[in-house]
Amino acid sequence: MVDPPSHIRPEWLEIRIVSVPETHEALSDFLMETLGCEGVVVEESPVSGLTAYVPGETDPEILQRTIEAFLVRMKRIFPEAPPARISLTRIEDPDWRVAWRQHFHPEQITPGLLVVPAWESPPVNHRGRVLCMDPGPAFGTGSHATTRMCLQAMEDLAPGGSWDLLDVGTGSGILAMYGVMLGASPVIAMDIDDEALRWAEWNMELNGLRDTIHLSSDPLPSMDTPFSTVTANLILDVIRDLLPCFPRLVRPDGHLVLSGLLAHQVRELTPCLEQAGFALQKTLQQEEWACMVCRALAGVHPKGSWS
Repeated sequence: MVDPPSHIRPEWLEIRIVSVPETHEALSDFLMETLGCEGVVVEESPVSGLTAYVPGETDPEILQRTIEAFLVRMKRIFPEAPPARISLTRIEDPDWRVAWRQHFHPEQITPGLLVVPAWESPPVNHRGRVLCMDPGPAFGTGSHATTRMCLQAMEDLAPGGSWDLLDVGTGSGILAMYGVMLGASPVIAMDIDDEALRWAEWNMELNGLRDTIHLSSDPLPSMDTPFSTVTANLILDVIRDLLPCFPRLVRPDGHLVLSGLLAHQVRELTPCLEQAGFALQKTLQQEEWACMVCRALAGVHPKGSWS
């Protein structure tokens, strides 16, 4: 049995950014990728904002200036968004496994899937599929619109016969695990973040699925095995960077499910996907977020450049 990764440190700086929901994805990526935060809690009510943590030895003045500089750049992307507000607070010993409990509760994510925190028991009379999740700092409990739409798209696409799945940027592992529950085999869950893979492995252990999913830290360009379904819940810039890989990784007439996108970015990405040999089959939308369900066209080869 794999033990859950530990995240307790003597002292931390808590970063709190109050900002409108359409900026949350960009801010989350900045906090984790640039500042190295080990997790981001996103709240949309009663006040919209994000909370994240960095080690206590971080210089708060430099941290404040770094965040402010990013917010200036972000203002060019979201010119109509009101100014974000930043606060830094020094705290002791936050434990992710405890901190998440005040934000994460049982939720019916799709008509066929109930997600339950690992520290709670599923409803006794529930007859649908149930996933137990301990997300830690990894993205993906199913509550965010981007993850919810990916799960719904998988539920809609799942064929009655055999199919296989590649989950790119697996995070907490939720998409890969639901793929297994919907009949996919084999399933590969990949992420370049070793910490995310450790949490994904822990979640798979919690659900008795560790032996049915292959975890991989291999970079996507090194992969060449095609799948009937590929999921990628990422942000636009990362999807664009990975787009050259997808034509060889999705079988003809297979599906590519892309999320982590703002609704207005669908129009921008659609011609790039068409050049890569994909047809947009359906777009799901919740709040300001979108999920693109694309089909790989048989006999169509990628055209030119989509950078």
